Amino acid sequence: MRDTTLCFPINSEGHILLGRKKRGFGVTKWNGFGGKIEAGETFRQCAVRELREETGLQANENELELVGLLDFQFTAQPEWNHLGYVYFVRTYRGEPKETEEMKPAWFSMHNLPYDEMWKGDRIWIPMILQGKKIQGIVLFADDNETVQDIQIQETKQIQEV
Repeated sequence: MRDTTLCFPINSEGHILLGRKKRGFGVTKWNGFGGKIEAGETFRQCAVRELREETGLQANENELELVGLLDFQFTAQPEWNHLGYVYFVRTYRGEPKETEEMKPAWFSMHNLPYDEMWKGDRIWIPMILQGKKIQGIVLFADDNETVQDIQIQETKQIQEV
């Protein structure tokens, strides 16, 4: 799998926008917005494009706040392994709309639907919501759901390539 981006819009009330995946990788899970980087794209370009395609929201690359770099590893499906750059965006244009791939909804940061998200999310998402920048590895077990191991560290700076 190609490396990916994940973008979480945050509105002026401090709510976070998640999308319920309607098809493909991670179907039925609530998640941020993003996907695979395309040839010739930077990670920021990918995040802006995926946000627009999945929600209709428009943002500029320089409006993205890099908050994480995660290495997602799947024991049973190594072809799914990928690095994911994680961004917040607080400045954007438009209103979120449902697309063929995602159904967006706003959530209070204190009431995220962790039981319907990827299992590791309940560990690292609270860290970024507390203002920490993080780097680490999320290793999934043979069922591609259970977190076999997770090693997340706070970092002062994330190297963006």
